[in-house]
Amino acid sequence: MKITQLNIYPVKSLGGIALDTAELTAEGLAWDRRWMVVDDVGRFVTQRQLPAMASIRVRLEDDALVLEHPAAAPLRVPLVAESLPRLPVYVWEDCCEALDEGAEARDWLGAVLGDWRGSGLRLVRFAPEHRRAVEPHYLAPGERAHTGFADGYPLLVVSEGSLAEVNRRLAAKGLDPVSMSRFRPSLVVDDAAPFAEDGWDTLAAADGAWRLGLRKPCQRCKITTVDQHSGEITVPGEPLRTLVEMNTRLAPGGYFGQNAIVLEGEGARLAVGDDVTARARP
Repeated sequence: MKITQLNIYPVKSLGGIALDTAELTAEGLAWDRRWMVVDDVGRFVTQRQLPAMASIRVRLEDDALVLEHPAAAPLRVPLVAESLPRLPVYVWEDCCEALDEGAEARDWLGAVLGDWRGSGLRLVRFAPEHRRAVEPHYLAPGERAHTGFADGYPLLVVSEGSLAEVNRRLAAKGLDPVSMSRFRPSLVVDDAAPFAEDGWDTLAAADGAWRLGLRKPCQRCKITTVDQHSGEITVPGEPLRTLVEMNTRLAPGGYFGQNAIVLEGEGARLAVGDDVTARARP
């Protein structure tokens, strides 16, 4: 089995970046979800509220995060933070310490996205010394993990077979296939068995350089209905409705992919084409 995709999303809910290689950190792939958009009271804002966020393209240069949109000149944010104001921000029920990227970023977001229910939008950076723990009740005894601004876990692992099965079901309804980008995975592997990842306890490099623990099935939301290039919802409700109908977890809701933590290998490099091995749950 091989890695077929590596993706990062430096700003939560903005465009992703497909990589050939990536460094593994305790919080997932390097630079993944280190920034986030918040409203005036510090609550996170995502494509659930503003689907057009998907249309903002994101690049990483040697010294800057670059955001691009047809409605404005590119915004450059230095990778090295210097003397930024601190503020509390919220991802679901977690309060995190963040750094405010300032008025230029605020104005840029306002120009391309407008506001959110009368609130302005700010760009914030995860404070480098802050630690946001992964919910412990899904971890094995003795395990500890933390993440950045992701919904709850450092990584999302998906197999190609899972997408193929979703698209087969969509085709049976006369609907067009969707791309893997709808599901915003970190790491994709070429296992052909649909939802094989749901039965894995770990995924590891064949040479033992790193090892991930797959700890919680990912329940999906309306972001799966957003075209990740245009930011538009062309077929309302799909493919989320199909996932719910498939009932892969024999539980309410639609599930796709496995949330994962880093067990070993901080600092290791992953590459598309690398051989990986999966170990089944006991």
